[in-house]
Amino acid sequence: MSASQSRTATIKRATAETRIELTLDLDGTGKADIQTGVGFFDHMLNLFAKHGLFDLSIKADGDLEVDQHHTVEDVGICLGQALLKAVGDKQGITRYGSMTLPMEETLVTSALDLSGRMWFVYNVSFPTEKIGEFDSQLVREFWQSVSSNALMNLHLVLQHGENSHHISEGIFKATARALRQAVTVDPRQTGVPSSKGTL
Repeated sequence: MSASQSRTATIKRATAETRIELTLDLDGTGKADIQTGVGFFDHMLNLFAKHGLFDLSIKADGDLEVDQHHTVEDVGICLGQALLKAVGDKQGITRYGSMTLPMEETLVTSALDLSGRMWFVYNVSFPTEKIGEFDSQLVREFWQSVSSNALMNLHLVLQHGENSHHISEGIFKATARALRQAVTVDPRQTGVPSSKGTL
């Protein structure tokens, strides 16, 4: 992969429920401009950008008068599509990434494979239904949307934890760092990291 090759993507999505524009740069510095209208979700996405060293811009206008579900799910769709587009032909990437991350009393593992085949495993339970005004079940909806649209294998496992905010934060940080590892270009890797010759 050429050092000058841009690994960026912009995705626009407009439905009767949401209007979203998202731009992702895999080789950024962690700069984020996030405006979804959902405060806690914005916080999580800012952490994702920071810990992944991704530059991420999201403008989302969703039907929050109904609830937060459509906005969170559709941002996940757009982020997954942007990941798939930005990583390109996957020449030279590390492909796999994993992180077991502590967050106070919480320990979370995120393991992923940019395989071109979607699989999602979510072994996480939240002690509360809400994190402030945010539905904790939307964490699952978001990452399932990301993995489906990025065509990646994603396993999220809560080892232990008691605070819902810490659990969610651990998931977003761990997955950001696992993705940062997976998309990194390995100078020793020639071609696509697969015995099949394609991903």
